[in-house]
Amino acid sequence: MRVLVVEDHPEMAQLLDQGLREQAFAVDVAATGEDAVSLAIEYDYDVVVLDVMLPGIDGIEACRRIREAGRRPPVLLLTARDAVRDRVSGLDAGADDYLTKPFAFDELLARLRALMRRGPSGRAAALAVEDLVLDPAAHRVMRGERRIDLTPKEFALLEFFMRHPGEVLTRTKLLEHVWDFAFDGDSNVVDVFVRLLREKIDRPFGVTSIQTVRGVGYRLLEHADR
Repeated sequence: MRVLVVEDHPEMAQLLDQGLREQAFAVDVAATGEDAVSLAIEYDYDVVVLDVMLPGIDGIEACRRIREAGRRPPVLLLTARDAVRDRVSGLDAGADDYLTKPFAFDELLARLRALMRRGPSGRAAALAVEDLVLDPAAHRVMRGERRIDLTPKEFALLEFFMRHPGEVLTRTKLLEHVWDFAFDGDSNVVDVFVRLLREKIDRPFGVTSIQTVRGVGYRLLEHADR
């Protein structure tokens, strides 16, 4: 899943970037409210982590501008302010949740998972397409009664497919959500990881669930070919 982290303190930004990447998020980082607004308008993020205290416009105003532009990613505010009026201001500006500094990284992850579950798709915590089940919280994939071991990037790619079953996903869209805009490698990396996924979730079970749409991209079939 693709996350925008907006944090002006370099050490904190680096810690969030590294920690989220280790959990298979594709991470973009911004240091100002203006950059946050620009990126959130230009790109489709699955969730935004937005510090309140920023140079230029603050996080609350940045959130307001993102919403006014019609963009609706879940927004988690990070704030050192614990006054009720500050939390109310953030929620009224369109934020979905807030976390007071200092915080435990595990709690941040739990809140991000909760926000993505409550996102526009309205999908349940465990994603299921026929007998293929992916549990983001437990980081577990099952087909029927058999567990499938995936690398973090394979897991992230499958999760994005399973959040959009039946949709044709272009290589560009997959790169944007599973990698990030700073990725400067070959788009063939998508083909490589799709092949690796097929070797694990399809071939051992005699099914075809990831379909190639020639000249466009890939689609996770809602009813696998058997």
